[in-house]
Amino acid sequence: MIMIISLLSVGKLSAQTPEELTKNASFQGAIAEKKAYHTIYQLDSNDPKTIEKAIRNINNALDDPRLKGKLTVELITFSGGTEAFLKSASKYEEQFKKLIARGVIVAQCTNSLKERNLTKEQLFDFIGYVPSGNGELIIRAHQGWNIVKP
Repeated sequence: MIMIISLLSVGKLSAQTPEELTKNASFQGAIAEKKAYHTIYQLDSNDPKTIEKAIRNINNALDDPRLKGKLTVELITFSGGTEAFLKSASKYEEQFKKLIARGVIVAQCTNSLKERNLTKEQLFDFIGYVPSGNGELIIRAHQGWNIVKP
């Protein structure tokens, strides 16, 4: 009996009036009231789908009209994400150059280079370097940056 009453009350809570439906249909998302927004994208996978999603997500954020002229973006790669910057194996060079042209900071963790026995010369020459990818995330988080992991 209690279960039936509970189920009936859940049904009442989830039903929406026509006015509520209209209100939801007109929802346009959050308003970007701040003068500046900062986000760092974490890329630690060599899965092509993840790399492509990261690039797509960054472009989508940059194209969001609410954030135009207000958004600073950094892409930090480490661990498996390092492969996205390899001259010999990456198919993403032009896409990364386009992100940089749009103002995106693109950086690589040097710890990952050491762990993988790679040199900076093996990676694209247009990227920056940080001592630790995780350190970059920690510092940026404490600076108020939003962390996105595609």
